[in-house]
Amino acid sequence: MLSDRIRRIVETRVTNPGAIAEAAARRVRAASPLGGNGRAMIIAADHPARGANAVGSDPTAMADRRQLLDRMCTALERPGVTGVLATADILEDLLLLGVLDGKSVFGSMNRAGLAGSAFEIDDRFTGYDAETIAAMRFDGGKTLTRICLDDPATPSVLEQTAHAVDELNDRALIAMIEPFLSRWVDGKIRNDLSPDAVITSITIASGLGRRSAYTWLKLPVVEEMERVLASSTLPVLLLGGEVKDAEAAFTAWQKALALPTVQGLIVGRSLLYPADGDVAGAVDRAVSLL
Repeated sequence: MLSDRIRRIVETRVTNPGAIAEAAARRVRAASPLGGNGRAMIIAADHPARGANAVGSDPTAMADRRQLLDRMCTALERPGVTGVLATADILEDLLLLGVLDGKSVFGSMNRAGLAGSAFEIDDRFTGYDAETIAAMRFDGGKTLTRICLDDPATPSVLEQTAHAVDELNDRALIAMIEPFLSRWVDGKIRNDLSPDAVITSITIASGLGRRSAYTWLKLPVVEEMERVLASSTLPVLLLGGEVKDAEAAFTAWQKALALPTVQGLIVGRSLLYPADGDVAGAVDRAVSLL
């Protein structure tokens, strides 16, 4: 039972914390971030570290670590799931559970833009760095890069993201950038998901860093995706976000997956917390689109 495994995780963290590095060293790495089918299906769970624990009407859904790990284990065991994205605390739990063999692993790098805070746009790097990602034998790092043209914190965010891109590229690790053109609305950060705004975010993100050989983009599915994705030749993973209409989301993903730069999906809450509670069924359906 997972509760027993949770107890073992805690005991290991207390009595033998070096076991985490040992588990990372012996983990069987993925041959490719795209898996055997040539398409990526990555499960994302880096939301809690930014204080974004809500799913639907439940404000603390993702804060239950036992349940989150249970759902992630279910997802990672499904055929066609190629990898995972999370912060160190979650990835280390998964390493101790032994469920990351053969999976691509991406470390979340900047989580300081706490959800709902007055400094939310200031996405400083408080998570993984490129050195640790390489030491853990992971496949890359992910940055959340929100660009707010009327907030003075934005240049620092762009500079830090560029440094992360440089350091990952120098180590031949994937630098996965999740860009948004954002703005303050009634004291809250809102991402502009209009096609022109997403195009602007793509062109800015694509130019960050002194190299782009290992840079990928993590992008929302919006209207006019063919025109939107024509703005860059960088590989793209489609993000899920919190889905309110599952049928519409799956239809949109399927259509966008046909575009040449799209390499797969990277989805979190909508697969880990589907409305009907069937994690395996939601994941299998997403994999079927690939």
